[in-house]
Amino acid sequence: MRIKDLDKERKLIKIVQAKGKKDRYVTLSPVLLDVLRSYIREMEPRPVKYLFEGEKPGQFYPARTAQKVFQRAKEKAGISKTVSFHSLRHSFATHLLEKGIDIRYIKEILGHFRITTTERYLHVAKEKLISIKSPLDDIWEKGEINW
Repeated sequence: MRIKDLDKERKLIKIVQAKGKKDRYVTLSPVLLDVLRSYIREMEPRPVKYLFEGEKPGQFYPARTAQKVFQRAKEKAGISKTVSFHSLRHSFATHLLEKGIDIRYIKEILGHFRITTTERYLHVAKEKLISIKSPLDDIWEKGEINW
């Protein structure tokens, strides 16, 4: 990711030519923005072009190296489940669904061409349906129903 793709004012990250070879924007968390600002300020040598650079300034960090870092972090966290970078994308989409974000917005964020691709994430969110309490139960518990 290039440093210039962080839109600090609008709190957006421009994703360039990612999945589907399309450019798109995703939200930039204010918390993440603070972390990234500290990282850029304190990193030696300071990143020039890319947020995470390889051994030479101005060159991107190799994907394979990033995957190794991810696997080491997973091990340190005690996660034994088989997960990859793509699992993070899947988790992000699932969390958005669980927060009640409309699937059409998630489709755009993920850069899916068809809504049916995004609907794959619904199966995980459907598991949460069991825990949804009916409004009728609320009324009953409050004693607002007279028989």
